[in-house]
Amino acid sequence: MAKFRWILAVILLCAGALTLGLPRLSLAGCNDVAAPGVNWRRCYFDGETLADQDLSGSTLREATFARADASNSNFSDADIRRAKFFGAKLVAVNFTGAQLIETDFTKAVLTKANFSGANLTRTRFFGAILHGANFTGATITDADFMKADLSGATWIDGETICAAGSYGSCN
Repeated sequence: MAKFRWILAVILLCAGALTLGLPRLSLAGCNDVAAPGVNWRRCYFDGETLADQDLSGSTLREATFARADASNSNFSDADIRRAKFFGAKLVAVNFTGAQLIETDFTKAVLTKANFSGANLTRTRFFGAILHGANFTGATITDADFMKADLSGATWIDGETICAAGSYGSCN
């Protein structure tokens, strides 16, 4: 009986903490305001405007941003694995240190995007525009740059600048 009372007391204490607005572990919803650390896992933002937002440290795994505009936004240190950015406008976006494993940027505009230190393992950039993008220190194992325009991009060594007309690889 004492054990039952102790368990009941813990449950009531937790319920009280929730109603008092104390910090709690919960997943953010897809309608939550853009903010650092937001959890938008598996959310859909197709065609949305998310420009000039700070989403640093956020969880955006398996989210879709097809044809969305997130230009000048900060995705640094975010978990963006397996997200979809088909045809998205991502000009001057900061992906520094982000986990972009298996993310799809097919035909996205990523002019001046910063991928410094990002994990781009198996990421797809098919037909993407990457003019002036920065890949310094990024992990690009098995990344697909087929038909991607890398003109003026800074390559992973931080020194090589891709020549004009670099399609599919940095020349």
